[in-house]
Amino acid sequence: MKSFAVFALAGLLAPSALAQHQTFVVNPDASEVKMTLNTTHEVVNGTFHVQSGSIEFDRGTPKMSGSVVVLAGSCKTGNGSRDKKMNKDILEVEQYATVSFEPKTYTGDLALSGDSNLQVTGTFTLLGTPHEITVPMLVHLEVASATAKAHFVVPYVQWGLKNPSFMIWKADNDVAIDLNLVGTISK
Repeated sequence: MKSFAVFALAGLLAPSALAQHQTFVVNPDASEVKMTLNTTHEVVNGTFHVQSGSIEFDRGTPKMSGSVVVLAGSCKTGNGSRDKKMNKDILEVEQYATVSFEPKTYTGDLALSGDSNLQVTGTFTLLGTPHEITVPMLVHLEVASATAKAHFVVPYVQWGLKNPSFMIWKADNDVAIDLNLVGTISK
């Protein structure tokens, strides 16, 4: 869930021209963050809404700035009571309305067009606490458009969130995140 922000960072790295300074602007309506949590009785899948995202970068250096922001309370798992409990007890959305990722650097070769495999390092903020994370991203550039896709694991319990397990229903301590950011590149 927190990883939503991380994926937007990859899109920033998708320049389509030789210009040095560029910006990847995420289209929230075309982007999504999916989560998968394994439990003893089922696999819980959910989708979060990307609120905003803008990543600035310069092709001459592996540094980046900006952020991708996800609405913490926007996750839909197909079970309203579970979503309500997750928002109140796990994500504490009344106090922490968003989850964000602020990219700082990347490694790998960023192609002028087509696919690039990158490792993006930045700060993932969850429950108001920053965590450094490196996320593998597939960035695809076409003229002035870009996508960034990533799959990674967030150790949410290690990062201070509560595990939703109860009685014989047990949940893993990690959640898988699939990020799909779609947007445009500008100079």
